Amino acid sequence: MTDPILKIENVSKRFTRWPGMAERLVGKITGGGKPVTVHALSDVTLHVSQGEVLGIVGESGCGKSTLGRVVAGIYAPSDGSVTLKGDPIVREHGNRIDKLTTQVQMIHQDPFASLNPRMKVGETLAEGPRYHRIIPSGKVREGMRELLEKVGLEGAYADRLPHQFSGGQRQRVAIARALAMKPEVLVLDEAVASLDVSIQAQVLNLFMDLRRDLGLTALFISHDLSVVRHVCDRVAIMYLGRLVELAPADELYADPKHPYTAALFASVPTVGTGKRKFEAIKGEIPSPINPPPGCAFHPRCPLAGPRCRVEAPRLTGAGPARTVACHLNDGGVDTKAETAA
Repeated sequence: MTDPILKIENVSKRFTRWPGMAERLVGKITGGGKPVTVHALSDVTLHVSQGEVLGIVGESGCGKSTLGRVVAGIYAPSDGSVTLKGDPIVREHGNRIDKLTTQVQMIHQDPFASLNPRMKVGETLAEGPRYHRIIPSGKVREGMRELLEKVGLEGAYADRLPHQFSGGQRQRVAIARALAMKPEVLVLDEAVASLDVSIQAQVLNLFMDLRRDLGLTALFISHDLSVVRHVCDRVAIMYLGRLVELAPADELYADPKHPYTAALFASVPTVGTGKRKFEAIKGEIPSPINPPPGCAFHPRCPLAGPRCRVEAPRLTGAGPARTVACHLNDGGVDTKAETAA
């Protein structure tokens, strides 16, 4: 791996909801009405190299999308920092967030909601490059038509509105809009989840071709494990806002080390001739408002020991380019003794 161009260092993100006046008045009687804080991310550290695609995987509510929005500069981290080539991506002024670079662009899950329905596609693509003077004004229209052709659409489609496109075509437009800013890093947040399977394959193949041709670096956020295995170089597994395992994709899928990673893979339906017992992960995800002490996964982990309930595991090496946050990895849990108990 080359030196990382994107560094996510000890990033935490908290959202606090302040009660309204009525809630505060009722709270004086009931004892409630206090601010509620959601711990969306907790001390996440990741480094991404030039040309690498890093997959971010986990159940709904694990913090994947929040991490993507922090990297894209939509949210400012509560703690820690995110830098691109050593420079911060955002600067916070009170309640205002200033994004300091256009070199990180995001592709959202719903392409229809992320496009302005009143703007023609060509105008949508040209808005960013024109404002930031990325393309000379006399060549903007020509450049946008070339972008559409690069993502597999006709240049004449620049004069159409978003509702005149299919879902797959709209997602291609969304990709073109991100590429129009000539980014160093793309953040794809469930970018193919809303598409039909056959269209998913077309969009993924387009992404792989663009990655090869343009040398793109990307964070690929998804809950579809088969898609992640196909497109990503490394995979980060998240649970309740924490990073629990990080490894090259082939190694992770061949031999998951963390009990949560193993449980995720075991829950994936497979096509085969033999019978296979399907087992979902037992229990509910704890609330991010009141996360459990110790290891966040211990209430659902069949291998949890006493140490897991009181001490949060740290990411430690489990091989070359591989880390795991589990006391099983550092020899801190006697699984035989726990099973017998």
